[in-house]
Amino acid sequence: MLCLNSCRAHQTWADDVVLLSIPRFKNDSSTLTDEIQESTLIPLPGGAIGPESFSFDGNGDGPYTGVSDGRIIRWRANESQWVDFAVTSPMRDGCEGPHDHSQKEHICGRPLGLRFNEKTGDLYITDAYMGLLVVGPNGGLASPLAQQLDGLAFGFTNSLDIDHNTGVVYFTDSSTRFPRRNYVSVIISGDDTGRLMKFDPRTKKTTLLLNNLKFPNGVALSKNGDFLLFVETTTCRLFKFWLKPPKAGNVEVLAQLPGFPDNVKRNSIGEFWVGINSKRGKLLEWIVSNSWIGNGLIRVSPVDVTKVHSCLGGLIGGMGMGIRLDGDGNG
Repeated sequence: MLCLNSCRAHQTWADDVVLLSIPRFKNDSSTLTDEIQESTLIPLPGGAIGPESFSFDGNGDGPYTGVSDGRIIRWRANESQWVDFAVTSPMRDGCEGPHDHSQKEHICGRPLGLRFNEKTGDLYITDAYMGLLVVGPNGGLASPLAQQLDGLAFGFTNSLDIDHNTGVVYFTDSSTRFPRRNYVSVIISGDDTGRLMKFDPRTKKTTLLLNNLKFPNGVALSKNGDFLLFVETTTCRLFKFWLKPPKAGNVEVLAQLPGFPDNVKRNSIGEFWVGINSKRGKLLEWIVSNSWIGNGLIRVSPVDVTKVHSCLGGLIGGMGMGIRLDGDGNG
């Protein structure tokens, strides 16, 4: 299975082993080709689960992925094993091991988006709690670059892409109201505090591109750098945001997607793959369309993300899908 959405972890009830779907394909650090020959399921080490995104370095080595205990790990194909590469938080006491990592995410970190800068070899990271960070080619403790904009802290830093000509990083903050562990609350409440931003490493300046978004998630830059595609998970929509004249600043709805989207990646010829995490059933459609219901549930009882996600998974059924589209939203 091609890992296009959140590299969904598949957990076996027998031995609690989590598997990551890894395609074998030719690549550079930020784009996918369509020359997919086979896929391999690779067990994750140390009780970690939930690989969100992946990236390959400038030498084609990897993949690298972030996992639930705050580590970024690297696959060494010649040794058939994962090795630790980086962490996003210096606080590591009690982070690793086979336990519920969600309760310590704000301490241990939860790396989501990963992209290598092709020119410098640096790995840029969006951590749900630590903001935008960077770590050098040799790994280690990542350094924070941005954690707030105009006095409003990032609440759920999610995905990113890099313009390799300018070094500018485009990234999403999914919500300023709810943290990642309560992502179900973002959806059922109709929360619209999400933002699309950019960070220029030359000036160290963060700039707001769009706000009032409903769970902005995956983002990918076009091959020519003239526009971005990004998704809203709550509305299941794909958007196009223009970066260059004459349409700079304009935003268009390109597609209504058949399920909840997660990551977006561009392939070598400029097409985009959108990963769908799960379908949007009638019950969720009703709740999302009537946000007062979700907000009422949240006020009455805090949403336990693990239990709710398991319940919703049983109601809507498992589904993973990758949709290929061009820059105009055509399949």
